[in-house]
Amino acid sequence: MRAFLNLSRALADQARVRALLALERRALCVCQITALLGLAPSTVSKHLSILHQAGLVETRKTGRWIYYSRPRAAAPMARQALAWARRSLTDHPRVAEDARRLQQILRCEPAKLCQRQDRS
Repeated sequence: MRAFLNLSRALADQARVRALLALERRALCVCQITALLGLAPSTVSKHLSILHQAGLVETRKTGRWIYYSRPRAAAPMARQALAWARRSLTDHPRVAEDARRLQQILRCEPAKLCQRQDRS
């Protein structure tokens, strides 16, 4: 039951669902996710922690960057939840806007994104 409750909690927030959908095709560093969501880095870290606890994302550290991605070997319940979210929100305008914004964000180096966020 704990896994179900963690999964439900993780999917009950728009920012977390947006982050999950952004991670569908590639790993992203925290700075890139922060830029996409337009939230404070500490808020984004908390959201990512909740997603990680639910088994919806995994992390990899490369140098000073922490990258988040979809898990390669997700539990069946997590795989089903991810597929449901994708099917349900594929045509949502916010998802399309996030995809456009993410393309712009990916053109910028993570180090520059972090510098901008540190100055804010």
